[in-house]
Formats: sequence, C-alpha cells, structure tokens
Amino acid sequence: MLTVLLPARSVRVDVPGNLAQTLLLPALPALLAQNPGLTVHLGEGERFVDLVREGVDCVIRAGEPMGGDMVVRRLGYMEEITCASPAYLAEQGVPSSPDALEGHVMVGFVSSRTGQPLPLEFISAGRQVAIALPARVLVGAADTSAAAARLGFGLVQAPRHRFTDDLASGALVEILADYRPEPTPLFVLYPSNRQLSPRMRVFVDWLIGIVRPHLQATSGSVQT
Repeated sequence: MLTVLLPARSVRVDVPGNLAQTLLLPALPALLAQNPGLTVHLGEGERFVDLVREGVDCVIRAGEPMGGDMVVRRLGYMEEITCASPAYLAEQGVPSSPDALEGHVMVGFVSSRTGQPLPLEFISAGRQVAIALPARVLVGAADTSAAAARLGFGLVQAPRHRFTDDLASGALVEILADYRPEPTPLFVLYPSNRQLSPRMRVFVDWLIGIVRPHLQATSGSVQT
C-alpha cells in the first residue's frame, strides 16, 4: 500500500463539506500566499474523527462537542432554517405552523452517530419540539439533502448559509420562519496533549477569522 507523507508544514483539518466549499476554499489563496510552504489538507465529513489515531490536527463540528481530551473553541452559532422547493409547496401546500405538518414529508438526514434520520426541530409556544416526518429519501450528506429538497422530495432543515444560493435563485423557499429552532453551535477542536505549533496557531486564527463573520455571536434567534 502506498503511504502518502504529508509535508512538514502541512495542516490536516476535517470540516463539513459545505463549509469547506463556501467559506474556506475561497479564502485559502490569501492564507497560502502569506505563508509560503504551508500545505492544507482538507478532509470533508460529518463523521466522528479520532484526531490522534488519524493524524488530524483539528476538526470543525456542529452541535455540542463530544467528550474527550480536546481543546474546544466555540466559533459561534449557525441559524437553522426550514426549506422546500416551490414545486413541492405548490403540490403539498405551505404549512402555517409545526402543527400543520401532517401530510408533509421530509428529506431524511441520517445521523452518523445514531444511524437514524434526524427529526425536524422548531420553537413553538416558547419550547423546542421535534417532529419526525415520513421520508422516502434518506441521505447522509448535507449537500445531498439540499439537492433532494430542490428536486421536491420534501422539507429540509439546515444552517442558513447552506441555502444561500438556493434562496437567492428561488430554488428553495424558507417556510415556518416564525418557528425556527435554536441556532446550532459550531466548534473547532484539537487535541489538548499537542502543543499548538506555529503553523497550527496561524491556521486556527485564520479559520476563526474566516468563519465567525458568518455566524451569530449568541444562541438567540435572529429574525430576518
């Protein structure tokens, strides 16, 4: 088996694919220009990563971080919204509240932790409620769930930044804006038993500067 040796000044990071494509890659040329010799290895995934065993320097993850011997730095909060295609809404109707979701279906996003589709979540009457709708299409990648929603396979829920282009083009429409769930925290994690090298310090500081402007500073909902 061929072993790939990474350059000595490489940084290996694992990040959700959409964040890598929409935020990190466009800003990466400036980082590399300012740091000659630095190589960035981007892994794109939502799965659990054993940083020490797999030789990963840091990961970006959404939701509450799992336990372990990690340094955890909160980047901010991602506003979550619910969307559907205009064709789907024309056929099924636009629900006025979570209580009106009977008869609707969702694109099932399968959790890598549980192996089960995640329910849709809403804030209704001051409390968070979870609603598991039927799903005829199940996916394991967030970009695929958005693509399935564009094709009319049901409702989809994810951070707003994931739908920026779809909302602008009209391919997807936000629904139930008055019932958005609690924003999702986003973290960067790296092993606490590793001294933060100069290259890692440069990368983490750059990462924070790139991502934070696109996030909420607090978990309070922001209405648009």
